[in-house]
Amino acid sequence: LFVNAGFSMFAPLANTTEAAFDEMFNLNAKGPFFAVQKLSPFITRGGSVVLTTSTANVKGMPMVAAYGGAKAALRSFARTFAAELLPQGIRVNAVSPGPTETPIIGKAFPDKAMADHLTAEMRDAVPMKRFGTPEELAKAVIFLAFDATFTTGLELPVDGGWSQL
Repeated sequence: LFVNAGFSMFAPLANTTEAAFDEMFNLNAKGPFFAVQKLSPFITRGGSVVLTTSTANVKGMPMVAAYGGAKAALRSFARTFAAELLPQGIRVNAVSPGPTETPIIGKAFPDKAMADHLTAEMRDAVPMKRFGTPEELAKAVIFLAFDATFTTGLELPVDGGWSQL
């Protein structure tokens, strides 16, 4: 099971509304929690769950407090689900993408000028000086889902060193 829901809205703490906060937690924490709860009984022994967290759960990133908090909750769920589902022979891990080239990245910002400016800043902040690709993330998911049979409870950063260096 690959749980890959996620979206962020950029707003400073002072401007984050309760509705925006609820939307971030509903999509990024509550939805994945109940997806795993409802679908895990159908996963056979030897199966796995891979959750998508974010580098925002380990970096203090301005303007994404609600998103980062929701993804940190999801990181905690990965550990707890790993402990709870291990007796059924189900492994649970997480991938933690950093900035990734997707069409949705520009939609998270209020306007194109801000999107262009902030994506350039993010790109420069990544030690590998580029965004990741969906294909690179997919390879990490496949590794955790199928190849890493002695791995559970892990969060694997796929971020060009952004959260580690």
